[in-house]
Amino acid sequence: MGLILLEALLALVALVLIVWWTMFSGRKGGELKLPPDKDTTPDTTPPPP
Repeated sequence: MGLILLEALLALVALVLIVWWTMFSGRKGGELKLPPDKDTTPDTTPPPP
């Protein structure tokens, strides 16, 4: 019985370590910031005469 509980405890510790590793092992400053997108709206002003 004790061996089963020890194995379950080790599996739980492994699960917690995997979740912790995936959540907190990123870049130090967070995600990189992307440059702002250029304005892609069409120009609706008429051309000068």
